[in-house]
Amino acid sequence: MPATQLPFSTAEYDRRLAKVRAAMAAKEIDVLFIEDPSNMAWLTGYDGWSFYVHQGVIVFHDEDPIWWGRAQDANGAVRTVWMADERVASYTDNYIQSPKLHPMETLAALMRERGYGGKRIGLELENYYFSAKAYLVLKDELPDASLIDATALVNWQRTVKSDEEIVFMRRAARISEKIVDGIMERVEPGLKKNDLVAEIYGDAIRGVDDDWGEYPAIVPLLPSGSDAAAPHLTWDGRRFDEGSATFFEIAGCYRRYHVPFCRTVFLGTPPQYLLEAEKALAEGLEEGLEAARAGNRAGQVADALYKSLEKAGIKREGRCGYPIGISYPPDWGERTISFRTEDDTILEPGMTFHFMPGLWMSDWGLEITESILIRDTGAAECLCNRPRKLFVKN
Repeated sequence: MPATQLPFSTAEYDRRLAKVRAAMAAKEIDVLFIEDPSNMAWLTGYDGWSFYVHQGVIVFHDEDPIWWGRAQDANGAVRTVWMADERVASYTDNYIQSPKLHPMETLAALMRERGYGGKRIGLELENYYFSAKAYLVLKDELPDASLIDATALVNWQRTVKSDEEIVFMRRAARISEKIVDGIMERVEPGLKKNDLVAEIYGDAIRGVDDDWGEYPAIVPLLPSGSDAAAPHLTWDGRRFDEGSATFFEIAGCYRRYHVPFCRTVFLGTPPQYLLEAEKALAEGLEEGLEAARAGNRAGQVADALYKSLEKAGIKREGRCGYPIGISYPPDWGERTISFRTEDDTILEPGMTFHFMPGLWMSDWGLEITESILIRDTGAAECLCNRPRKLFVKN
C-alpha cells in the first residue's frame, strides 16, 4: 500500500512530477535517474538514513516513478513513498561494498528490461551521492544509451516553494528561534562547547509545541576568537572564554525543511572594531533585504550588500546567500541560485534563501544572517524574528 502518512498532498506531488517531466522534455531526456536524497524525498516522500549506499528514483514520462535501492531499505520505501508497492525495486546485499559487483549493474538491467537500454538517460553527474564508479558501471552496462548530464535538473524545480512547503519552513523557523534563544541563555565563560552543543541538539530535536524537530543537514558551527576566521569549524571540549566572540550557525529542521540562522555573541566588553563591523553588517543586511524583491536579479542582493559594506571600509566578495528548503547531509542548500554579483537569475515570489553575509577576517569572524522568503510585493520577509545584532553578555 502507498504510504498513508505523507507529508504533502497528492496534488503537491503531482505538481512536482509535472515540473520535472517538463524539464526532462526540454532536455530531450527519455528517463531520469536521481540519487540525491533531497530530490528523492521531494518527488516521492522517501525518507530514511540510507544514502550511504546507492539508491535513487527513476522518473518516466508516462508512468509513476520507481524507487530503487538496497533490499532492506525497500521496507522504508513502501512506508514513505506515495507510489504503489510494485513501484519499489531493490538489489540484494551481495552488491553492497563488493569488489566484484556493483549496484548499478542491477539499475542497468532494470533500464534494459523496461526498454531504455538505448535511450537518453539523465543522471545527476555532479552530486555528492553519485560516484565516478557508478557512472563508469552504467556506461559499460548500457553501451547503446546516451548518458545525459541532468545535474540539478530537479533542484531547479524546487526553487519556488508551494504554500504547503512554506508552512513547513515557518515551523522550522520557530525551531531556529528556540535554538538561538537557548544559546543566548546558556552561553557563558567556562561552559564547555560540547555541553552547549548537546543542549542545541536537544532544542533542535524537541522542536516547538507539536512541531517536532529533525537532525539538520549540517552540524552546529561555533568557532570562537581567532578561530571564527574559519567559517566551518565545529566544536570540541574547550570552554568559552571571556573577552571572545563566537558565532553560532544553526538551522531548525522540520520534515527535512531547513531554516538556517546565525548570530554572534561576545562574552564581556566587545572591542570597537567589532561594534563597527556589527553596525556595517546590520546596515548591509537591510540594504540586501530591500533588493531581495520579485523581479530583481539575485546578483542585485549581493551588489546592495557589498556597496553598503564598502562605505564602512569592508571589502567582501564571492557568494552571500543560497536557496534553502528540503535537504539531507552534507548540505542544507539547494545548489542552484547564488547571491553573487554575476548571478542573473530573476527572483520570484515563493523563493527562499539563506542571506548569509558572514565576515571572516584574518583573526576574527562575525555572522548575522537571515533566512528569507521572496514576497509577491515589497522587500523579502525574514522567516525568523530575533534582533539583528551582536549579542553581548557581560
